[in-house]
Amino acid sequence: MSPPRRLLARLREIMASGAAPLPEITKLVTSELGADACSIYVMRPGDILELMATQGLNPQAVGRTRLRVGEGIVGLAAATARVMNLADAPNHPAYVYRSETSEAPYASLLAVPVRRAGHTLGVIVVQKREPRAYTPEEVDVLETLAMVLAEQLAGGGASDGAEEGVGATLQRIFPGTILASGVVIGPVVVRSTRRTLGHLLAEDPKAELARLQQAVSRMQKELDQLIASSAHAGDESREVLEAYRLIAADPGWLRRAGEAIRSGLSAGAAVERVASEFSDRMRRVGDPYLRERLADVEDLAGRLLATLNGNAPRAVVPVGAILLARRLGPAELLDWRNRGIAGVVIEEGTPAGHAAIMARALGLPALGGARGALETAEPGDDAILDADKGELILRPDIELAQIYIAALEARTARQAGWAELRKRAARTADDVPFRLMLNIGLKLELDQLETTGADGIGLFRTEIAVLARGGEIDPAEQAALYSSVLDSAGDRPVLFRTLDLGADKQLPGAKLEEENPAMGWRSIRVGLDRPALLRRQLRALLLGAGGRALSVMFPMIATVAEFRAARTLLESEAKRVHPQPERLEAGAMLEIPSLLWQLPTLLRHADFISVGTNDLVQFLFAADRGTPGIADRYDLLSPPVFSAFEYLIEQADAAGVSVSVCGEAASRPLEALALAGLGVRTLSMSASAVLPVKAMLASLDLRAFRPVLATMRRKLADKPSLREPIATWAREHGLVI
Repeated sequence: MSPPRRLLARLREIMASGAAPLPEITKLVTSELGADACSIYVMRPGDILELMATQGLNPQAVGRTRLRVGEGIVGLAAATARVMNLADAPNHPAYVYRSETSEAPYASLLAVPVRRAGHTLGVIVVQKREPRAYTPEEVDVLETLAMVLAEQLAGGGASDGAEEGVGATLQRIFPGTILASGVVIGPVVVRSTRRTLGHLLAEDPKAELARLQQAVSRMQKELDQLIASSAHAGDESREVLEAYRLIAADPGWLRRAGEAIRSGLSAGAAVERVASEFSDRMRRVGDPYLRERLADVEDLAGRLLATLNGNAPRAVVPVGAILLARRLGPAELLDWRNRGIAGVVIEEGTPAGHAAIMARALGLPALGGARGALETAEPGDDAILDADKGELILRPDIELAQIYIAALEARTARQAGWAELRKRAARTADDVPFRLMLNIGLKLELDQLETTGADGIGLFRTEIAVLARGGEIDPAEQAALYSSVLDSAGDRPVLFRTLDLGADKQLPGAKLEEENPAMGWRSIRVGLDRPALLRRQLRALLLGAGGRALSVMFPMIATVAEFRAARTLLESEAKRVHPQPERLEAGAMLEIPSLLWQLPTLLRHADFISVGTNDLVQFLFAADRGTPGIADRYDLLSPPVFSAFEYLIEQADAAGVSVSVCGEAASRPLEALALAGLGVRTLSMSASAVLPVKAMLASLDLRAFRPVLATMRRKLADKPSLREPIATWAREHGLVI
């Protein structure tokens, strides 16, 4: 029996007891056709082909690799409904290489569309290392297999791009934006957006108005109790809930609800109409801050309708569950947390949103984005929320789940073992000293100085209080906040960053139409264009210092002229404040690559430099760090980034100016290892990263690593990244990365 016919015979045997799992099909094809790789892509909503099973490609690419219909050879096969039989696929004009698949060694490719009733449901692909065309018999057997697969997919409900189908039991990975770090393993709870209205028309408008007023009063009392119960979460979370309560008490929407009742609607229908009208308007608003208020309004509408309907008993939430929601208000998040959730995914959540601020205040792992997860997940599905890495893994396979469980257990054990590190200075095994600082923005985070043993605060994000409040804060209140930060730090250094607003952290009421807000009117540009705003903050910082040393850094500096203008404002305000600081330092955040070519001049005017790797690296590579599709196009551990750091450190050392790194990279032990090898001695990070990085440094022989890194850079200068060689060296030398 020929291999193709044997393949079909074995497939019949497998399917005799039911549908064949996709991974089993890929294994069968590779073994019987002598292929080096077989992969199955399944159609998803929005004309997206997602890799759902593979034998021969990197298994980590399953659920990650997505192609648009028409993109690459696989996408072309789907778009044209034609078989693609290519002896030298990499040289085909439509070829697209996805690095996460590790498919570079394969030359030949056969792609057969999986179709049923005129609709493409997916594509099955085989590949071999040797350049060769596939025989008519091989093409025929794969087309037959595609027909079988089409029935199987359609039988699972995956016709014409339907979201679910045979993939409903397969692992899916959804990338997102980190709102609050942490890792959770647990069952999924899906927040329903369906609201019960009861009867729609009012038989007695006066009675309905009275019902509405009574419900509003009860809701306000419940909010008062909720705010009182959140006192432990700190001032900022209280301010978020207070802002939420102001929306609840707004007479405008209550008046419109009353008018709707008088027109003949029931109280519930009136609340729903007003909320819907408000939602429709908010969706058309370009201001991210105002769009975030949509979640608050929907939260309130749901809360008020529940009150009108008598607050029916709610389903029990499994302890340790992961909540999936389209939008979420801060009060509702607090409710869910009190009910037992351990993590949350908010599809339309942003780091500046009220729910995100509340999640960080509560220490609740949270992820924003993760598009498609809500439509895909079923209540009770197992999931892994990795808010350290920035992804939700739905229905993880057993092996991956076991890896995460073991990693969490190991982390818990390591954290117990790291307890003694809190009181020890950060030093390498060969006694090279380091300073590990904290990135914080909330008053409630100040106790982390003691719990982590950090050496100070390398980045205090002053805009977080503004975003939590929903508007500018009185200078006296600002000064009190800054004073409390310095009080908590004692003799440890604190670097205050001036307001970093703009991009995804808009000022309330700002109405900007920008094609690329990340490169638009933001940060120091706002402060210099509105000097009164910047002066008020600088005056508050100086007053908060109360004669103590004060270090201020300005974000998103693009030119020396900008830095000098900002420093002039700081020094001008300092002359008007008594007592003046015993020492006043001004630093620049290096986030825009143009500063690299101005370093000699900048270093004559700046007292310190703080590198924001998040923006610096995305601007170096012209690749938006918030776009999952290009997230793998650049790496901090790459030759150009190393060259930039090397030049910065050489120039700063010669000028006697200190350099710190406060971007996300500093919080990852592997990246911290590389930065240490380049000469960085001050790292600022989230509280959860301090002890892991300190433990890594304690095991590191830095004098041995530096020449190794130099050799890697010289020999691998043409490689896109040195991540794997550095990681291999670290593992071989017993470093936990």
